[in-house]
Amino acid sequence: MTLLDLSGVSFGYTKTKPVLHGIDLTVTAGDNLGIVGESGSGKTTLLKLLIGLERVSTGAIAFRGNPLDTSDRAFMRGFRRSVQAVFQDPYSSLDPRQRVFDIIAEPLRSLKVDTDIAAAVMQALKDVDLPADAAVRYPHEFSGGQRQRIAIARAIVAKPDLIIADEVVSALDLTTRTRIIDLLRTLSERMTFIVVSHDIALVALLCERLVVLEKGRIVEQGATREILARPKHSYTQKLLASTPRMPGG
Repeated sequence: MTLLDLSGVSFGYTKTKPVLHGIDLTVTAGDNLGIVGESGSGKTTLLKLLIGLERVSTGAIAFRGNPLDTSDRAFMRGFRRSVQAVFQDPYSSLDPRQRVFDIIAEPLRSLKVDTDIAAAVMQALKDVDLPADAAVRYPHEFSGGQRQRIAIARAIVAKPDLIIADEVVSALDLTTRTRIIDLLRTLSERMTFIVVSHDIALVALLCERLVVLEKGRIVEQGATREILARPKHSYTQKLLASTPRMPGG
């Protein structure tokens, strides 16, 4: 089943400075996708389009065959439940004034999900290997890796179909990165991931398919194993040459 489909998508923050050019991309359920590129390649802008924070300048994005219309509140409520994001910095992505229970429960409440909120929050904590008593604590009481687990719990609590992870381990130390990657691998058995990163080795650990962005254009895409074994574009070759292997790769 196709979750997201991008056709000829271009975008610019101003008319004279386009950031993305003619992006054609399909995200299929159960087929994890990695999007890689250096800073300035357009990864963050593409992510904003994928989660509906920006509108395309030209081209179209469809979700489950329907146009991604950010002005349609009913449509966007269903979209937000189905597509969740986890961002780079676990220190700034969590409200320090809220207890962990309320942080994780927020999507259920804002999306008006008909469920037992307490049971759903406890299950989400269990899914990310955090103890039940974490629910009554505040973000500052946790390490960086634990905060990222809280952010992941918030993203999965409404049981979305798609998680978009933006540089999800780049702010963590190596040991913690490995543990979070193992967690994402486990979760990817139940939901689909788009992993956005500058680190092609990290993406290779999580994603079956790979898209390489350079200066707002897709220069290479296909099966991850094939691209890693036989990169065709010089930019992909450059990324591979400059990226150390992750443990377990």
